Amino acid sequence: MRDEKGNGLFDPYETEQQEWKKQQVKERSKQLLTIISPILILLIWEICSRTGILDIRFFPPPSAIVSTFFELATNGLLWTHVSVSLYRIAAGFLLGVIPGVVIGLLMGLYAPIRHFISPIVMALMPIPTLALLPIIIIFFGIGDFSKIVTIAGSVFFPVVINTVAGVLSIEKVHLDVAKNYGASPKDFFFKIAFPGALPVMLEGIQMGQAIALLTIVAAEMMGATSGIGYLIWTSYKAFMLKEMFVGLILISFFGFLFSLLLRGLQKKIVPWR
Repeated sequence: MRDEKGNGLFDPYETEQQEWKKQQVKERSKQLLTIISPILILLIWEICSRTGILDIRFFPPPSAIVSTFFELATNGLLWTHVSVSLYRIAAGFLLGVIPGVVIGLLMGLYAPIRHFISPIVMALMPIPTLALLPIIIIFFGIGDFSKIVTIAGSVFFPVVINTVAGVLSIEKVHLDVAKNYGASPKDFFFKIAFPGALPVMLEGIQMGQAIALLTIVAAEMMGATSGIGYLIWTSYKAFMLKEMFVGLILISFFGFLFSLLLRGLQKKIVPWR
């Protein structure tokens, strides 16, 4: 086949293969850059600590932090803190996401519900959940459930607001077609509102997981006897900075991991985004 200018023969399949290969090279380059950036930072940190540019008392080299990580992992103390924090994060995240999605869908679908709940959401949203922690502890005690409620409160608001925005962004023609075909409230909820709001809703859930990690660290610094936040705070007070950095890096790692998992889920559920 000749090209558009009539200059010669070309194979559409071969052209498509070339484009695919270029795309693969671009994807690999992006993945490589993603891996290189944290390694480069750790390498610079190591060099600066070893050469005295950074005070080793306050910024121990990453190699020493890794050694401390294995020591804590070997004696089992680290896994105790990690398992407790992950349990609190997962429970609080679900406790915030599920009501947030349901209430957000109802607010988006039904104007009376939206007008009734919106002032409450708008009034409570600016209040940091951690500021309410003393009240939460009074009601629920200093055990795990108070931490779970604190995380749920932090996650709830971005999820409910994004879900409402997602429902309201659904094109009116879809709602009109559903009405004309006699769709039931259940159909509106599960077949129109939920899939229509899903792309924006997932962005709110992504934001919620980041807030959950921020909240758990702060919540475990107050009124807790275990968890990654407790490890960070007690290590700081005892000037055990290598242990403190282990906790900080763990939080960073879990934040990156959860973000990747949610992004992967988003690609599977809403591939057009």
